[in-house]
Formats: sequence, structure tokens, C-alpha cells
Amino acid sequence: MTKAQIVDQIAEATGLTKIETEAVVDGFMHTVIEAVVDGEGVELRGFGSFRAQERAARTARNPRTNEPVPVAARTLPVFKPAAEFKRRVQDAHAE
Repeated sequence: MTKAQIVDQIAEATGLTKIETEAVVDGFMHTVIEAVVDGEGVELRGFGSFRAQERAARTARNPRTNEPVPVAARTLPVFKPAAEFKRRVQDAHAE
């Protein structure tokens, strides 16, 4: 599902115009991104949580030469779905 499809569905469900809905979706995404960048977690009960996660530096291997390759430490955004979210996805795909 694309952002445009999300905007269409929310606009239809709420009665807002697509322009208003797109502004809300953009605002939501901007707020979540800025919070995670600033080191805050974002928790949406029943949906999931967004946060930044530190990955330590490590040594990997080049698969062609088998030579060690250093991989720098980095910070990545992660999403952890809520239990209800996971359960609904599992139930939908269990059949």
C-alpha cells in the first residue's frame, strides 16, 4: 500500500478532503521521524512503537574473498509491532 492509497482510504473513512488528509499523514510521519531522530521513542498502543537502535561495530566477511571487512557502528530506526497487531496478522495468514 502506498502513501496515496493510505490518504485515499483515510479521506474516505473520515470525510476529510484528500489535501487535508495528506497534510495529516505528512504531519504524522514528520512528527514520528523527528521524535526518533531526537532519541525519543514513539508508542502507539495497539499499533506498535518506533525507536532508534544502536548497532555496534563489527567485523563481517567479504563472501568472494573471505577477507574481514570492518562494519562501523550505526543507529537505525526500528518498528516493533504491538501484540494485537502481530496476532491479527498471524490470524489472517493462518488459514
